[in-house]
Amino acid sequence: MKASPADQNELLRLQAADTRLSQLDHTVRNLPQAAQLAALQPEVDALRARWIAATGEVEDARAELKRVESDVEVVEARKRRDSERLQHTSSVKDVQALEAELTSLAKRQGDLEEIELTVMERLEGLEAALSAIEAERTGLESRVQELEAARDGEAGTVGAQRDALARDRATIAGALPADLVALYERQRSRYGVGAALLLRGVSLGSNVKLTESDLAEIRRAPDDDVVLCPDSGAILIRNEESGL
Repeated sequence: MKASPADQNELLRLQAADTRLSQLDHTVRNLPQAAQLAALQPEVDALRARWIAATGEVEDARAELKRVESDVEVVEARKRRDSERLQHTSSVKDVQALEAELTSLAKRQGDLEEIELTVMERLEGLEAALSAIEAERTGLESRVQELEAARDGEAGTVGAQRDALARDRATIAGALPADLVALYERQRSRYGVGAALLLRGVSLGSNVKLTESDLAEIRRAPDDDVVLCPDSGAILIRNEESGL
């Protein structure tokens, strides 16, 4: 393939842009905040599980308290009914039965109120534990939000740099012959480097000094020949620094 030395030299700018684009992509994939968020995730998951369990315990205790309160209300209603019936009956037998039932209801109410107090005390402890977990969760969520904001901000900054560089890269590539760019892209996709400077006999594509036979062959090639590095496969750019 033939290409002017000026066009070949422009490939170094294209390669520099591609190298920088790869670096920016690597930066976005490896932002420190992303690693910190990943490290926090097990703690977030564990805290959420604790919150779910504590919430369930509180809801169960509240439901139990509601049932006991309902039972107390039923007993109180029966006591009021029996007391009214007691006041309006003249039957000795009915009086004895009602008094016995009132005694039983009073004991039942006492038992229920003791249970109610126990459940209320347990509920108070569970609610305090849930409040502590919620406070811990709020603090952790705040930390996560701070890290996410910092990550997104840094990713946005890097993204803006990448967009600007991608536009510059497109401009460089657009000014070069299509077949030369196609060769560059093919070699870069195969070997990771599309173009490299030959610097004082060393290919910067492989960072290896070329053999004398390779250098002799390159010296014989016309300036507009597109030469490939025998080690890296990159297009070898020759200039006054090449040591030929």
